[in-house]
Amino acid sequence: MDNEKSNLMKGTTTVGLTCKDGVVIATEHRATMGTLIAHKKTQKLFKIDDNIGLTVAGLVGDAQVLARYLRAEAELYNMKHKNPMPIVAAATLMSNILNGRKFYPYWVQLIVAGVDKDGYHVYSLDAAGGSIPDDYITTGSGSPYVYGVLEDHFKSGMTLEEGADLAVRALHVAMQRDSASGNGISVAMISKKEFKELTDADVNKRMQKMKLT
Repeated sequence: MDNEKSNLMKGTTTVGLTCKDGVVIATEHRATMGTLIAHKKTQKLFKIDDNIGLTVAGLVGDAQVLARYLRAEAELYNMKHKNPMPIVAAATLMSNILNGRKFYPYWVQLIVAGVDKDGYHVYSLDAAGGSIPDDYITTGSGSPYVYGVLEDHFKSGMTLEEGADLAVRALHVAMQRDSASGNGISVAMISKKEFKELTDADVNKRMQKMKLT
């Protein structure tokens, strides 16, 4: 994630993937300003509602504004309809906001993911407002390394536990080769029951189990 608008490279690695019992989203923690590591505990994973998560790659300020906006809209939708916002509605709302600013854009790439009555969904959104669903998505400067892991290891019908392990493995690989990614991993598992963010201790246990440390 970048702290300067002159640097358009999205210095971040995020990932979202669908599982048979929910979705997993994950990011690392590093924010860069050119070649400077500006922050080591940057929030790039946001809980929007109990059923929706958001990851961000791009400018810190833009990401924070968009996360606050989507969270407010999800709360309003819940109050009005007495039901959580569907994932396609959240993705479409973000797409419209991004498209409306495409000539003076928010310099971000987003993953909107979650669970609703129609199933489990992961959407990739670009700065111009494009919104594309897929089984798995990765964004940011470390994404080529993550895609290498996902293409080899992703399987349809994985459990959330297996998906969380795969997300940690993929981010670990990216952090070994992408200088703009690092300083820890955030993971959230979203199911029909809960939005569960893993602790640092749980992430470290998974890394040890997979012999990544």
